[in-house]
Amino acid sequence: MLNGKENGGCSKHNMSYITSDNIITSLGNTTKEVISNIEKETTGIDYHHPYLNYTKAPISMVNSKKIQEEIIGIFSDVTFTRFESLAILSLHNALKNSIVDAGSPKTLFILSTTKGNIELLKQGVKPSDQIFLHNTAQKIAGLFGFIARPVVVCNACISGVLAILLAKRYIDSGKYDDVVVTGVDIVTEFVVAGFESFKSMSEKPCKPFDANRDGLSLGEGAGTVIISRRKKSESIKIVSGSSANDANHISGPSRTGEGLYLAAKNALLNNHKIDFISAHGTATQYNDDMESHAINRLQINEIPVNSFKGYFGHTLGAAGVIEIILTKHSMLNNMLYTSLGMENAGVASPLNVITHKQKKTLSRCLKLSSGFGGCNAAIVLEKDE
Repeated sequence: MLNGKENGGCSKHNMSYITSDNIITSLGNTTKEVISNIEKETTGIDYHHPYLNYTKAPISMVNSKKIQEEIIGIFSDVTFTRFESLAILSLHNALKNSIVDAGSPKTLFILSTTKGNIELLKQGVKPSDQIFLHNTAQKIAGLFGFIARPVVVCNACISGVLAILLAKRYIDSGKYDDVVVTGVDIVTEFVVAGFESFKSMSEKPCKPFDANRDGLSLGEGAGTVIISRRKKSESIKIVSGSSANDANHISGPSRTGEGLYLAAKNALLNNHKIDFISAHGTATQYNDDMESHAINRLQINEIPVNSFKGYFGHTLGAAGVIEIILTKHSMLNNMLYTSLGMENAGVASPLNVITHKQKKTLSRCLKLSSGFGGCNAAIVLEKDE
């Protein structure tokens, strides 16, 4: 749990702010492009797969050709995997809009992912090479001149939220002044086969919280946030956060939402005055029902809630980072974005799911995340007004 004095938590003199960001998904290679398409209620989940021929399920794929072209313009003499290219471009775009000194010993790089360069297994690359996440993190960090040893956070689909909470802890403790978090995952045959073995993939673009939902849509993407001790204009403050494990099943969540309830309860610090909930919302039967139970147990089910996964699918280890960035900009824009795909309410406990874009003053928001193994995380963001 990241709050309270014993956890390096939030004092008036020790705060953590999200000061810069970037998103890459099927909807675009910048935060601005992605949000523009979300405002138009465009989905990047498609049946056309540029280099996948082993599934009929719709998937959200990035524009790899465009990403490679941009990467060549930055690092013309280095070869990268698809995974590395997404991470590097997202990191580059976030850093160029900041004043962070990557070469300072008070600056840290954190890589958040679930599978990393898993596609290299099929290509027969030796295990001693880029297949190990710490090697990938070191390679990326070295390109940008980070001198502090990078950190890898890999804990299923809550990896992104955990990485940001870890960044907050580092800053609040005084160990670092700036922490750069990049979350990234790609869609590969290994990943698709795994989810298809669970029969958890939808044959249509996913429909989070809808009565007719029948599974998730996989997506690939990258998100980078720069978290700093110093705020700048349009900064969003990370107030608190927490994680909890319900130890229910190797893949399925607690049916009562026990772990998510505990994580959110601890993150809220008994202050349930929030304006918006960005849910995990995978569109699987068990996840959406579990989230509805947890939100109702917290007695915040009247608060507007959405899932962003109808726009670009479930991006695994990148999901928490990407969706926290979108929550940040929802707050800055005072805009509630449609939970795309939700047409007919159909979760076990009632929720106030956002069915159309609307203006609302957003000062304090809650982001939820859950993953395999019963892991759960929650984070509270607030405008610094």
